[in-house]
Amino acid sequence: MRMRNKPWAKPELEASEYFVTEPEKLRGCWESRYEKKQPFHIELGCGKGGFIAQAATRNTDINYLAIDLEYKMLGLARRKVARAYEEKGLSISNLMLTAYNIEKISLILDEKDRAERIYINFCNPWPRNKHKKHRLTHPRQLMQYRQFLVPGGEIWFKTDDDPLFEESLEYFRECGFEITYLTRDLHSEGRSDNIETEHEKMFSEEGIKIKFLTAVMAELPEKNDDTDDTDDKEKSPADEVLA
Repeated sequence: MRMRNKPWAKPELEASEYFVTEPEKLRGCWESRYEKKQPFHIELGCGKGGFIAQAATRNTDINYLAIDLEYKMLGLARRKVARAYEEKGLSISNLMLTAYNIEKISLILDEKDRAERIYINFCNPWPRNKHKKHRLTHPRQLMQYRQFLVPGGEIWFKTDDDPLFEESLEYFRECGFEITYLTRDLHSEGRSDNIETEHEKMFSEEGIKIKFLTAVMAELPEKNDDTDDTDDKEKSPADEVLA
């Protein structure tokens, strides 16, 4: 079911000190928008803000950037964030929100931004073959993330969707990420650092097991290329997005 338009969302966001209206201008200098120099974590597809509101208020020693394409989603996220900080008596100094197409994330982040962790929570599984390139874990996306993750930087990926999870395992390996933790039933593991999202609660109540992994950026695997070097070489995943 599609969410109804929320005409109040964009004005509220643009009036907020922690919403970035022109994220392209901060490419390479996101650190300048935060009160302190701290580790930098990014949530891709923050939705209604359930995860980021909890993470950012629990970990004030980390700077967070939450990205989503939809203003109506980000409007709800902003309100949820504001309530979470108010309840804890905190000022919002370690969190920024922005609206952007994550498929073109290389236009707003680069190697100078030095992200230590990316969170991808319950992204669209895009099950049809012709649409899989839109997945946030697709190789053309992972290759973009490599541009701004620090060496040894992590991706934390959580989903309810079995095919997406299993295919993403190969995506990560293909793009030089080492799987350091993997479970196909997160709630049976009792991880103390798990932050339950709105989707996670809903799926769990339906009896759907939550899949979760952490992947660390390592060296890219060597290509086994025995073909001639011709003008017909395929573009890299990142080049394909930005072409």
